[in-house]
Amino acid sequence: MVAVWITSSWRGASHQWIGLAIGALLIGRIVWGFVGSNYARFAQFQCGPQASIGYIYAIVKGTERRYLGHNPAGALMILALMFTITTTVFSGWLMTTDTYFGDDTVQFLHRASAYSVVGLIFFHVGGVVLASRRHKENLVKAMLTGEKRAPASDDIA
Repeated sequence: MVAVWITSSWRGASHQWIGLAIGALLIGRIVWGFVGSNYARFAQFQCGPQASIGYIYAIVKGTERRYLGHNPAGALMILALMFTITTTVFSGWLMTTDTYFGDDTVQFLHRASAYSVVGLIFFHVGGVVLASRRHKENLVKAMLTGEKRAPASDDIA
């Protein structure tokens, strides 16, 4: 992501190739969401409005429960990131076509979605740090290995 920001002012081939690589990674994550491990699958996500708002409220109160997979706020964040990254990649691709090259609306959409991704990344990292501290576990390690400690009696599987 840093490389795409560094090359954004160049508007050259390197920016486009990095954007396409991010798009390929996104496609990989979408596929993984259907065929991957149990906790990586979208079917495991509990991210409806009621679940997400309730979980965020519990975070503010300091009473949120620990999940072995994505908690409702994390699941919602993953979907938000995937949507905004898709919008960024697609609008970037559109700007390379004859029809939309130089189109102000597409350029605005590309820039707005790219800035939104940065904001979402900031909140995502903050959420991972907060959950890691509150639940006394290394979520980054869990994301890389797919392993978490066994659930306690008050945890949700």
